This record gives sequence, structure tokens and C-alpha cells, in this order.
Amino acid sequence: MVIKKVLSASLRQAASPAHGTNESASAASTLIAPVASGRGRGRVSESRIALPNLRGQLQIDSHEPIGKQIFRALREAIFSGLLVPGTPLSETEVSEMFDVSRQPVREAFIKLVESGVLQVLPQRGTFVKKISPRRVREGRFIREAIEAAVARKAATEITAAQLADLADNLREQKVAAKINDTSAFLALDERFHFLIAQSIDCVAAWDTIQDIKAQMDRVRYLSLPDVSPLELLIKQHARIVSALKAHDADGAEEAMRAHLREILTSLKPVAERNPDWFEPDEPERVQLTT
Repeated sequence: MVIKKVLSASLRQAASPAHGTNESASAASTLIAPVASGRGRGRVSESRIALPNLRGQLQIDSHEPIGKQIFRALREAIFSGLLVPGTPLSETEVSEMFDVSRQPVREAFIKLVESGVLQVLPQRGTFVKKISPRRVREGRFIREAIEAAVARKAATEITAAQLADLADNLREQKVAAKINDTSAFLALDERFHFLIAQSIDCVAAWDTIQDIKAQMDRVRYLSLPDVSPLELLIKQHARIVSALKAHDADGAEEAMRAHLREILTSLKPVAERNPDWFEPDEPERVQLTT
């Protein structure tokens, strides 16, 4: 709670207008874009960028808290590249975009900071953060530990109906790959892993890794389809399903581990292709690649 109060106070300070402007924001309002210097500290330029209109992602009739919906909409926009690293965000302009009070936006900002995709720079503002290669590797390590255990358990507990759901999901993945719809594929990929956790009545395992895998998800968006071909990922998913169908615990665990280590192969080429999206890599004392 103390951490959240500190973050909330920092976000309120960072979101206040830096230049005393009183311009009202529309659904696609404009913001000052930072330009990074050679030492990684941004300075403000006169060029402006427009925020995408994300209001349509909210479901007014949903029973889900509005702050959680805003968090998910902003998170998806960051992952998909609609909000690129360095994009400034303010509580005022985002609240006007979604036509809500600042409180749910503040809650969403706090969660995004905790997820490592937003950063608050005192006296300057709140910005979309660059991807940390080290946090990608750490997230993959933790995610693999959890999902490998889930896959092993699922191999002994999964039902025929649940296997049928996974088979349907795989067929839909193939359709998305055929038309090169990467957004649909990624949504199906999320569903695929969720279904496996659901098969052992442990959705909490999937919920637990949502923030942990945030940096991984950003790399996944950048890796498709050139660095990580969709057909390759589908084959890896099919191998997991085959092991689950055979009730092969060792095989299911091994297939899940191999699948989740794919990002270790794609991380370097993705970073080389998109240098402006990544922070400088930090060496690790202990390698988390095995």
C-alpha cells in the first residue's frame, strides 16, 4: 500500500501540465513527444504526436471496474506499438479520452508502472518505457517455471472436452496464420495458455504471470511474423497438445519449456531491428537461459 501511495503521488505530480497550457484534449489529443539524448535523458522537442483513440475498447455494460478496463486498453496499445516508447501520457488527457474521472486512470497508471511499461520522471511526466532485455529474460524464467508445472499437471488431469477446446483453438490459430492476422493470432495464443491453466482449475497461475510477462509480450508483438514465424509457434503448440492428449507429463513439460524459450532466440534479432524500442542490455551474474 505504501508503494502504491508513493507511485500515486509521483504520478499526480508528473501528470501536471509542464508548460501551463490549458488546451482541452479530444479523443485523439496531442502531446509533446520526448527526444532521447545520448545519455538516455529526454529533452522536450516541439514535434507533436497524437494519442490513438482507445475509448472504443471500453465496455460500458461490463461489470469489470473501469480502471481495469483502462489499464488493459493502455497495456494493449503499448504492447501492439500504438503507444511507442517515449510516448508521454497524462492523467488529464487520458481521462478526457475515456470520458472518466482521473481516479481510474491513476489506478491504471500505477499498475502499468508496476508492470514495468510506464515510467514516471519527476518534474517531466509519465512516459511509455523502453523494453528491458534483462526483464524479458527474467520474465521468461519465471513464466517457464509456472507454466511448465501447469503443463505437467494438465497432462494427468485434462479432460476430453478440454482437449477439444485446445484443438479448436489450434485450428483458429492456423486460420489466423493463413491470412497473416498477427493480432488475432496473439489473442488465440493467450487463450491457448489460459485454457491449459483452466484445465487444472488453476486460472490463478495464468493471472499471476500477467505482469511478469509484460516485457515478453512486447517482444512477441515485434517478433511476428518475421523473426518468429507463426507456423513455427503453431507447431510448438501442437506438440504441447499432443503430449497432453497422450497424458505424457514429461513430454508436456518439455514441450512447454521449449516453446517458452523461443523468445530467447528472437530477443536479439528483434532488438537489433528495433533499437529505439530497447534499453541497453544489462549483463547478468547468473544466466537465466537454462
